[in-house]
This record gives sequence, C-alpha cells and structure tokens, in this order.
Amino acid sequence: MHADVNARALVETQTVPWLTTADGEGACKPLDSLAAGAGTTTLVRATAGAVFAPPGGALGEEILVLDGTLTDARGVWPEGAYLRNPPGAAMALHSETGCVLFIKRYAFDTDDTALMRLDTATMQWLPGLVPGLAVMPLHQHAGEHAALVRWQPETFFQSHAHFGGEEILVLDGVFEDEFGRYPAGSWLRSPHMSRHQPFSREGCTIFVKVGHLGVG
Repeated sequence: MHADVNARALVETQTVPWLTTADGEGACKPLDSLAAGAGTTTLVRATAGAVFAPPGGALGEEILVLDGTLTDARGVWPEGAYLRNPPGAAMALHSETGCVLFIKRYAFDTDDTALMRLDTATMQWLPGLVPGLAVMPLHQHAGEHAALVRWQPETFFQSHAHFGGEEILVLDGVFEDEFGRYPAGSWLRSPHMSRHQPFSREGCTIFVKVGHLGVG
C-alpha cells in the first residue's frame, strides 16, 4: 500500500474501516507499507493491557499518542505525547487504559540515536513564519524535521517545496491546499520536491514531517 514514495498519497482515515490485527487483540488502519521491509505507517487501536512488540531489525519507531495512554519504564504518556525509539532500543511499551496511536516504523539515519519522550501538553508553541501559524518542534536530525503546527482560521502560507518530501496527519480542524480539503484524520504524503500552497480557512492542528522520504 502506497509503497512508492515518489507518488503522492492520501488516506482519509475517518472513512476507512479498522482491520483486526493478526493477533486478534487490536485493530489497525495501514497507511503505507514500503517495499522490501523498509517501513510502515499505521494507525493502531489497542485495548487495555495491550503490549507492543519492538519493530526489530534495523527499523526504529516514531509514535504519536492520539488517544488514551502509553506506558514505559520512563512514565505514562497521554494524548499528544511524542515518542521516538531508535533501532535496537530496549523499551517495552504497553497501554493500561487502551489507546490509539500513529506509528511510523522505518530505518533511521545511522547517526540518529536519540530516544525521545515528549509530553506536548506541557510544551511551548513558537511563532510560525506567517501570522496565525504556531509551531512546536518535536525532532530534528540532519534534514529531517517533525513538528506540530497549529493554524488559526484564515491562515495562508506561501507556495513552497520540501526537499525529502512531506508527510502530514491532520489532528483537528481542516487543512487545505490547491489540491484539496483535508479534514481531521486525513493522512497525506507528498514526494521529494513536490510543491503546494497550504492554508486553513477553519483552523487546524497537524503533525508534519519533512526530509525523510527518498529523493530518487
């Protein structure tokens, strides 16, 4: 599914069904599955008491908690928390309450070894590049950046391109560009050097990630 990172992809996750996981203990909505085991992007819904296996191999994982809580040896991570486990990290994750997660599993840069736990509810929003835009940086390594971005109603951004592509999950409100209108739950992936001019008439919050897609 959406294995070609040189192609634009869109999944309106609110309109697609949950699929039962292989162990029958939870449900998922696959968003992409890259070729040759290079990684996956998935929404996961887990029941109370669920235990999450590490990705294994050379893959790391990036997690955004969308609902419920996620627990590890460092603490209990509520809705909005951002977690990052580099390949080989021995961090057992489970959910005592049940949760919904956005999970990316992919090969991190070999120098990107940071293990991260961020509670975004306690973090500061920073001014964006245009009025009405606020940014909460989450992770940066080389050309890869991950952040939350909050758009006030009637906020418009300039046309731009992203080296290494761009990936967006709309968390609330409605995100837009010249190609369409994307309500909460929409997942978009745009390839290397693709260009758009985003805006939000209604206001929205998005998770955005750039610089991590192939440039071939």
